[in-house]
Amino acid sequence: MRFLCDVHISYKLTKFLISKGFESLHVNEILGKSETKDSELCNFANQNNYVIISKDSDFRDSYFVNQTPKKLIKINLGNISNQALIKIFNDHIETIQKLDSKSNFLLEIDKDEINLIEL
Repeated sequence: MRFLCDVHISYKLTKFLISKGFESLHVNEILGKSETKDSELCNFANQNNYVIISKDSDFRDSYFVNQTPKKLIKINLGNISNQALIKIFNDHIETIQKLDSKSNFLLEIDKDEINLIEL
């Protein structure tokens, strides 16, 4: 499974995912780095089978309106510590990993639950 962390996601999550055996990149490592347009990030993720991890609601909107990105984990937790975010991912890693076989999905992570939406 391959992950691509958006600009407002800490490198610490990228490193955590790598430590769990996943391939993970941060937007600051590719394309135009922090200046990369959302559409460019979606195209890169779709073409290379990455799951975008983002706090940006624009990606959620694009998922519903344009069906891109094909695979998205949307963080709906506001200002959360890196440790708390990593703990949430660690607690739900098996659920997240099961999504790898899906061709498209939106996984929303809220304070008390995670919700899977498939088009």
